[in-house]
Amino acid sequence: MFGFYRVGSCVPELKVADTDFNASETLKMIALAEKEHSSLIVFPELNLTSYTCGDLFQQSSLYQSLQESLNIILKESKEFNILSILGLPVQFGNLLYNCALVIHKGKILGVVPKTYIPNYKEFYEKRWFSQAYTLVNNQEIEMAGQLVPFGSNIIFEYGEDFKLAIEICEDLWSPVPPSSFHAVAGANIIVNLSASNELVGKADYRRSLVLGQSAKCIASYIYSSSGVGESSSDVLFGGHAMIAENGALLEENKRFNLVSEIIYADLDCQKLDAVRKSETSFYDTMQNIERFTDKLRTYRRVKIPVLNRILKLRKKVNAYPFVPADDESKTKRCNEIFSIQSSALARRLEHTKAKKSVIGISGGLDSTLALLVVKASHEKINKPLSDIVAITMPGFGTTGRTYNNSLEMCRIMGCDLRIKDIKEVCSEQFKLLDFNPENMNTTYENVQARQRTMILMDTANETGGIVIGTGDLSEIALGWSTYNGDHMSMYNVNCGVPKSLIRYLIGWYASESEDKLRTILEDIINTPVSPELLPPDKAGKISQMTEDIIGPYELHDFFLYHFIKYGASPKKILFLAVNAFEGKYDEAFIKKYLKLFISRFFSQQFKRNCMPDGPKVGTISLSPRGDWRMPPDASSAPWSNQLP
Repeated sequence: MFGFYRVGSCVPELKVADTDFNASETLKMIALAEKEHSSLIVFPELNLTSYTCGDLFQQSSLYQSLQESLNIILKESKEFNILSILGLPVQFGNLLYNCALVIHKGKILGVVPKTYIPNYKEFYEKRWFSQAYTLVNNQEIEMAGQLVPFGSNIIFEYGEDFKLAIEICEDLWSPVPPSSFHAVAGANIIVNLSASNELVGKADYRRSLVLGQSAKCIASYIYSSSGVGESSSDVLFGGHAMIAENGALLEENKRFNLVSEIIYADLDCQKLDAVRKSETSFYDTMQNIERFTDKLRTYRRVKIPVLNRILKLRKKVNAYPFVPADDESKTKRCNEIFSIQSSALARRLEHTKAKKSVIGISGGLDSTLALLVVKASHEKINKPLSDIVAITMPGFGTTGRTYNNSLEMCRIMGCDLRIKDIKEVCSEQFKLLDFNPENMNTTYENVQARQRTMILMDTANETGGIVIGTGDLSEIALGWSTYNGDHMSMYNVNCGVPKSLIRYLIGWYASESEDKLRTILEDIINTPVSPELLPPDKAGKISQMTEDIIGPYELHDFFLYHFIKYGASPKKILFLAVNAFEGKYDEAFIKKYLKLFISRFFSQQFKRNCMPDGPKVGTISLSPRGDWRMPPDASSAPWSNQLP
């Protein structure tokens, strides 16, 4: 009536590769939206199979199950007037397409494939899917006994004012999204089925894309992205739903929910058409679209012979790129990071049906943050905190400061605290190896680290739990861990968080905590970073200072950020670091540890090649399954030679 239409964006609960469950949940949500008199409901990308099936997309059994589930959806939705848009993989010829399926009253109205297939960082879609461009115009496909339109240039119409077109996830991120062409062709409702994982700040960027595109297209934009039911192997999907209209956000959900949800908004399509008529630029674009696209092929390029070069930057380079720049965004960013870590672990705990979370507590930064994350995960899924088996394992280098902080922190949180002194078992191991413990070399240190890991793994077996890893992104980059010792776990919540950010996160958590816990956390923040594998000094204080050995973590985090995110050369990184740390470290000092960073980054790839699962948190990840694929026997010479 009067051009108003109620629409819904749904983030359903799902199970990876379980098409029966996903179809059942989809039908429940369609029925709920029908009761709300919604004209449209939109689901996430590939919601019938899940987005994170990986190479299961190449298995015929998945498609047999999918076909059976799709037939059930079509049969059970015959009486519904609502238009439903679902995500699923579609086989056509010898190719596979990532598609949106439009159904209405038990019939398929059309199939729309994804145009832009991401194949960078954590995304490897081209391994399975083909682009919409491989299809000819006016293509049709047979599905469920129907011959239906198949292509990216389809508009679904009802009456004079409801004109809907579809794009899928990455399409919106492209320089010229398909929705721009959809709008020029007359579509006033754009739908986006997405699987956009969570990173710090990504939700803000995602929202700005949706709002900006809806404004540029003078259209409504309904966005639905996959939820936490997707695999949390290397990334977490938070389940983001938005409905926008001509640049205004009408509705948005809260991410990280564990159950299905739908948001609704009422669109005014007549108003959108009226605005388009008054905006002459929109009309001009409609009239000249072919001329504009032809112009892209006729650009001329003029060479400039010489320009002035910068010798020194006028601006100050940010020395702490991983840390929020201002206090205003501090709480928001820290909450987001913590939500990603805890939701990812909650997903893994539920999937594995783990009875316990087993974690080693040293009284250092990494294990402290991991424990706080485990606590939040248990609270998220209503799991008792007494199911957290926190084990402190004093060894030859443990100091009273870290030991007492470990005990007190675990007691305050209500964990199942266990104390396992490893000195005796390590001494037995030394005897077995015919090793002289007076020789405090790598063997001396690694025996302790591996004994701790063995105790954690055995305890997980005995209690029906999983071992929670604590190693951070900085340590992973440098290989600062014992292979198959603290390097190994069953799920590592810290793998996406660098050391410089961990201090910041614990400080934020401390500021939100009651006095007793805050005091302990603040002391942990101020404790020198150390593996505590060598005996304390005569005063009982830490003698083995990590940053005295490998250099300041703030430098290594700076190197890592520019090396991975921008592929910057060592020369450029040195240039930037001298600016960023001016007055704190001189060029020779920075260069010394940059050379060490390059050396260790290359030599320690073998550890990263078999690192445990864990969530990506920011734009930098070193997972060998996702962002960073590198041979462990690569030469560092082209990089190290830049720093003679």
